[in-house]
Amino acid sequence: MGSMRLTEFWERMRDRFGPAYADSVARDQVIGGLGNRTVNEALAAGVSAKDVWRAVCVHFEIPVADRH
Repeated sequence: MGSMRLTEFWERMRDRFGPAYADSVARDQVIGGLGNRTVNEALAAGVSAKDVWRAVCVHFEIPVADRH
């Protein structure tokens, strides 16, 4: 996977969790793979959307086939 645009990241989040829950996950769920930060905190700190998506996939045990 190459680089990922933020629009693609948010589309994947909404597709996976639904529009309302995706926002909640991004705001409230602390993810160890993001340095014990939320998605929003990691993105604000400059972590790439691709790396954030990978951490979300690992944290929520999203099957490899469903990660793209």
